[in-house]
Amino acid sequence: MIDRATVDKIYAAANVVEVVSDFVSLKKKGVNYMACCPFHNEKTPSFVVSPAKGLYKCFGCGKGGNAVTFVMEHEKLTYVEALKWVAKKYGITVEEREESPEEKERNDNRESMMVVNAWASEYFVEQMYGTDEGLSVARSYFASRGLTDATIKRFGLGYCPESRASRERDTMTQAALRAGYKEQFLVDTGLTIKRETGGYYDRFCGRVMFPIHTISGRVTAFSGRALQSDNRAKYLNSPESIVYSKSNNLYGIYFAKSAITKENHCILVEGNIDVVQMHQKGIENVVAPLGTALTVEQVRIIARFTNNITLLFDGDSAGVKAALKGVDLVLKEGLNVRVVVLPEGEDPDSFARSHTADQIRDYIAANQKDFITFKSSLYAEEVQRDPIRKGELIGDIVNSIVLIPNKIQRSVFIKECSKIMDIDEQVLVSEVVRKSVGAHYGQEAKEFVRREQAQRAQQEEEARRTVNLGNHKAGSSMVELEREIAGYLIKYGHLTLDYREGKATTSFNVAESIFDSLEGDEVYFRDHRYRALVECYKGHYMELGAGVKVPEHYFIELADPEASSAAVDILTEGDNHKQSAIWKEHDIYFESEEERLGKIIPRAIILYKSKAIEDIIASLGERLASLGEDDEEEEARLLMAIAKLNAERNKIAHKTDRNIL
Repeated sequence: MIDRATVDKIYAAANVVEVVSDFVSLKKKGVNYMACCPFHNEKTPSFVVSPAKGLYKCFGCGKGGNAVTFVMEHEKLTYVEALKWVAKKYGITVEEREESPEEKERNDNRESMMVVNAWASEYFVEQMYGTDEGLSVARSYFASRGLTDATIKRFGLGYCPESRASRERDTMTQAALRAGYKEQFLVDTGLTIKRETGGYYDRFCGRVMFPIHTISGRVTAFSGRALQSDNRAKYLNSPESIVYSKSNNLYGIYFAKSAITKENHCILVEGNIDVVQMHQKGIENVVAPLGTALTVEQVRIIARFTNNITLLFDGDSAGVKAALKGVDLVLKEGLNVRVVVLPEGEDPDSFARSHTADQIRDYIAANQKDFITFKSSLYAEEVQRDPIRKGELIGDIVNSIVLIPNKIQRSVFIKECSKIMDIDEQVLVSEVVRKSVGAHYGQEAKEFVRREQAQRAQQEEEARRTVNLGNHKAGSSMVELEREIAGYLIKYGHLTLDYREGKATTSFNVAESIFDSLEGDEVYFRDHRYRALVECYKGHYMELGAGVKVPEHYFIELADPEASSAAVDILTEGDNHKQSAIWKEHDIYFESEEERLGKIIPRAIILYKSKAIEDIIASLGERLASLGEDDEEEEARLLMAIAKLNAERNKIAHKTDRNIL
């Protein structure tokens, strides 16, 4: 476990903008930063990072938190792992107490697999540079491809030895076992294959190795290329595992993300060696899918950094087919896509080796085509002679236009298609509308219904939580008041304020006033989220003392995810607090929250108590009505309790200068 002092030091050092920027391209907007949310698919940015508050919040999906919780959510790490990640970024030494046997037993498998991958990456480099086999086979291969040592070391390229003298071909596995790494994690990562007859086999033996990095730079998997012309597959990737999904990763993204952001443009190529060669030439905004066709998840990764993608492909038929599939996928995600097909016989690797960086950029600029021009140029000759084929091509282009979510862009491409294919624009408009109703808009309607159903379910759950002892449902205003009071406690609990009533002025500590007022009248929060926030504050208040601000991250660390989310919502709400419906309902108006805290907080507590008492009276009234004729003693007790509550209610009414009926 990490001690509290170290945790506080990590939070004090963590800059939420710097941490989030390692994964998402942020754009400054006023005092905050904005981006498309990395946790759900969206076209319009609703993800806000506030450097002043040290928090992030997506107003689309609702996720929010601080630098540490962002790393937890984005990298799928445990809380302790995320703390270590942030600590490492800021050079903070993490000292942990010795783990108990139970804690050691629960050691995270994911982290163990990542550690094994990191060791394997270093091992492959050592094998290439430190052995005769590595130098003669792997280093000479990379040299033949024109790669320098600087490039090789930057990408961590290496070699998994084959050692044909050993019939088992398990050199790497045995080295890992000798180094203390467990068989379980070697097998789970796919580095080792366990033979049914006993023993092991190195999955990548005899291959040059390309480590695959996460956006944050950790080695999550490997891609190996065979150098022998035997029956083995030429390329082999790590299998799917809890740390690696090929559809959710891009080769080179860690090295390319800064350049993609800077140039606001991403170039997508087919293979690992293509990426490495382009980077070596100084064109660093280049990534590649991992041995598979481009996926939605990969497009969304790119979309975090730019809306502009150029697909750079070989001039052969396979490259063209890949380009066609990629075009529609990028269009559907709302990004701007262009296609460049290299000269026949060239691929990005060979083209990069034979041209300078400026020549490559000039070629891309001169030959990139939008999807309509690209598709029509592929079949230009045959459609001129075949009206039927021309109609099919127009239909194919219309299918692509339908995928574009932006109406203005759709209109522009309809005009372009009309011009290039020499067809009436209104005919194209009608066809796009016809197909859109069944495809794009039909899906939007389904999504709208799904959101409405989810919202109704949430409202029903909220109503269930706010039922009092007599099953009398408290109004939504109770929940809103609990939220407001919890917010005052979290943000201002350490302050001492002046409260003026008539000519008398009294000073009060916000936290003490809230605790004394609620507990003194045995009034407790009904909503578990805000009750958890109050209990959290109370626990740290007793430890720190009055006048000491309780760190905000204590509330975000709560085990209850709903309470943690509620804390984020409170801490990320606007600085200029808008008057709620509750205040308007009771004719309570103030200029701003900050200027009138001394009046707002006491009145919020009083108003909440009055509503809580109303609920209790209603509950007792229901019980009174259900009594039989022989329950005279219980009837008298309930009547006395109701009278006492009414007296308290009248006192509150006097304080708020209004009658509570």
